Amino acid sequence: MIESLLASLAGIPPIELLLIAVMAVFASMVGGIAGYGTGALMPLVLVPVLGPEPVVPVIAISALFNNTWRALAFKHLIDWRRAMLVGVLATPTCIVSAYGYTLLTGKGAAIVIGTMLMLTVPLRYLFRRYVMMLDSKGLAVGAVIYGAAVGGTVGAGVILLSILMAAGLQGAAVVATDAVISMIVTAVRMAVFGFSGVIDARVIAVALLIGTVALPGAFLARAIVVRMSLTVHTAILDVIVLFGGAVMIYGALVR
Repeated sequence: MIESLLASLAGIPPIELLLIAVMAVFASMVGGIAGYGTGALMPLVLVPVLGPEPVVPVIAISALFNNTWRALAFKHLIDWRRAMLVGVLATPTCIVSAYGYTLLTGKGAAIVIGTMLMLTVPLRYLFRRYVMMLDSKGLAVGAVIYGAAVGGTVGAGVILLSILMAAGLQGAAVVATDAVISMIVTAVRMAVFGFSGVIDARVIAVALLIGTVALPGAFLARAIVVRMSLTVHTAILDVIVLFGGAVMIYGALVR
């Protein structure tokens, strides 16, 4: 098994592996500072290196590392009632959209990923402006929408964060509960991708690389967050995500 994983990485030039590792650390730092952004940044290097098809499975598997550690670190702050509600109701639509992703061609996958990346920016502002407070029914509706978005694309974390905060969670409780829900949908996505045959040795190897090197990013984020304005950081991230999404869509359309 180990030999197979190493062999799959051997087919990727060292400079590209280094680029993936550097972006993984940076994306982990961004996620630690803003609470979102990891899934939106990694495709910017994964798509050119691996192609669009394996990107969502790679990010899904690697996310399991970060979310597991976050859940353990903040386990005393997890809102289990809301976590189970969202996790259970997001599962059916997550399965449907994850399976839909496996049917896409490389061009279709690139367009879906690029479009979702660009939509995360206006979606975040719309949720912040119009989603004020959600009761259990509103949270249930939000869970279904989140499941549909997260199953077959990247960058849907902003939707989950928004509905949890609108449901009344604050601070580290949002991070903790988000981690548990993300673990549930990640397991669902991995099952769908596994049964559909889109997870191979290369996907697992790259996901393990990202998950391993991303761990220090959380600690670096803690040191950076006190020095960087969140407004400046958010503006920079928005520009990067919009540009990257546009490039992906353009590249797919001119193939």
